[in-house]
Amino acid sequence: MRGFAKERIALSAVVLALYMSVMFLVSLQAPDGWGNAFLGMAACYGVGFWALVTRYFWGRWFAMGIGISGLISAVMSIAQIGPEPVLVFYGGTHALAIVLLMGKAVASAFDGRTDWRERFHLDESSTNRLGKSIIRVGVSLPYIVMYALAPREGAEWLPALAAAGLAGAGVWGMLRMRTWGVLALAGGAVAIAIGLPDSVAAASAGVKGADFIAFTGAGAVVWAAAAALPMVGPIVRHLRSARM
Repeated sequence: MRGFAKERIALSAVVLALYMSVMFLVSLQAPDGWGNAFLGMAACYGVGFWALVTRYFWGRWFAMGIGISGLISAVMSIAQIGPEPVLVFYGGTHALAIVLLMGKAVASAFDGRTDWRERFHLDESSTNRLGKSIIRVGVSLPYIVMYALAPREGAEWLPALAAAGLAGAGVWGMLRMRTWGVLALAGGAVAIAIGLPDSVAAASAGVKGADFIAFTGAGAVVWAAAAALPMVGPIVRHLRSARM
């Protein structure tokens, strides 16, 4: 699929807009305590949709990450309960969005442009490294949101919300091309990881919803750390050169 770049971008945006709407509608009728979680998911898809239609240079990467996150969720759900039509459709449409955004034709409207590379003084290697990080940021954000906003008992949500808030701020900072974003994302991943043993223990004890919290927390840690990792080396080298 080398041509039809505009059409492919538009169709991918339609997929994200569809799930933004679906998640919003679900949030209005969600079981007690789950409304905010689905509203947060609607926001994730909304950011991806907005980034595509406004042609932010990171938009293609981020939207692909959101697509990968949805595909992973669909595959894992199918593995647990079988190929239900809704799950197959959910996974298939996310896979379609990912495929449609691949290739140089679509990239030329986003990360393939030279204006933003010149602005941030990035060579090909740095651009590829940034692309990997932003894709992983897109994958991590739904996990961070669901971990932070899933219903919990008592005041247990406070440290979870603080940890996820730090990671979420890191996502924003990275999309804004800020060094502090990498540090915040890594810090948020560490903070979530610290709380994971309690979630795992609660899941083992049969506490309702604890298994989901543990799963989303683990996903948030893995993907947030993976997003921050490619940027650690350049930051360290920059700090060393600044001292010399």
